[in-house]
Amino acid sequence: MPDTVEELLQDDKAFEGFSRAEVAMIVTNPHIENNPIVYVNQAFTRVTGYARSASIGRNCRFLQGEETNKTDVDKLRTAIANEESCTVDIVNYRANGERFMNRLIVTPLSDDLGNTTYFMGIQKELSQSDINGRAEEVNAQLMEIQNRVKSDLSMIIGMIRQQSGATSVPEDFAALSRRIETLQLLYEEMKLSDAQSNRDSIQMGSFLSRLAAAIAHIEGRSGIRVSLQIEPLEVPIETATRVGLVLSELMTNALQHAFERIETGLVEVRMSQLSAGGLRLIVSDDGLGIPLSQAWPDPATVGGRIVSGLIEGLEGTLHLGRGAAGSFITIDVPAGASVTE
Repeated sequence: MPDTVEELLQDDKAFEGFSRAEVAMIVTNPHIENNPIVYVNQAFTRVTGYARSASIGRNCRFLQGEETNKTDVDKLRTAIANEESCTVDIVNYRANGERFMNRLIVTPLSDDLGNTTYFMGIQKELSQSDINGRAEEVNAQLMEIQNRVKSDLSMIIGMIRQQSGATSVPEDFAALSRRIETLQLLYEEMKLSDAQSNRDSIQMGSFLSRLAAAIAHIEGRSGIRVSLQIEPLEVPIETATRVGLVLSELMTNALQHAFERIETGLVEVRMSQLSAGGLRLIVSDDGLGIPLSQAWPDPATVGGRIVSGLIEGLEGTLHLGRGAAGSFITIDVPAGASVTE
C-alpha cells in the first residue's frame, strides 16, 4: 500500500488552520475489503472524538447516524465506485453522540500508471456562519489544502514504488503515518507566523529543528542523546519538503538501528549553508554504523527508495562515511536546484 503527498499552495491563506481550524484528513485503502481508514491526523481525532485506534481499520460510515441524509451517502458511494472526486456537506456524529455538519472533499490518489491506490478525505466541521455566509470561502480553502496534500502524497507514493515492480503492502503501510506527519509539520510551519508567511519559501532552520525534535521524541529512548546544530536558512518550499523527508528517513533509521544492544549513544543533526549557496545536511551517530557490506540507500527498502528519489529530485549528492564509531551521511543540495519529479 503506497501513499504520497505533493502540490504547492497558491494562496497561503488556504493553510489557515490546517491544524488550528480543525481541518481533518483521512486516507482509506480501496484495495482492502470495505475500503477501511488507514490514516487519520490529529485534527480528525479532535473533531470526532475517536482515537486513531478506534478509527483505523473501519469504514468511514461509522461517523454516520440517524439524521445522515441517504442522498449524501449515495453521492459519496457513487464517487468512490467511479474513482472520482466529490464534495458533500454531510451530517456526522462524534464519539459522544453529538451531531455536527461536516464538509467532506474526497479525491482518489493515483500511481504513475493512473491506478487509484488510495482515497483521501479532507474535512472540516461547519459552523452556522460557514453555512450561511462563508460557503464559497470555506470550499476554496479546503480545495487548496486538498490540492497541496494530494500532490505531496502522490510524490511519496511514486517514490515508494520506484524501482520496484511489486511493493510490499505491510512495508509501505508501516511508516505511512510518519511520512504524512512530516509533511504536516511543514504545513504548520508555513502558517506559524502569519506576518512572516511566504508561499514561495520557508525558514528551514525552524522547520528542521521542530521535525528533529518530534522524531527524537517518537523514536528515541533513554540513553540516546540527540544534538542539533542547525543554521537559520530560508529555502524554497519544494526544497524544504524534500529535505524534511530526507531528515525524517535518516534520523528514524539511526534511532531504530544504530544502537541495538547499546545503552547510550549520540545522534547529531547539522545543517549549514554552503559557501556557494545551497545547503549541507549531515546526520551522524556513534552507534554500530552501517556495515561495509550493506549498500545504502538500499533500493530494496521503502526508505532507501524514498531517499534516493528525494536526492535525485533535489539534484543533490549523498555521501556515506564510516567513523571509528558509527556512520555519518552528508547530503549536499546545490543553490537554485530545480526540483524535479
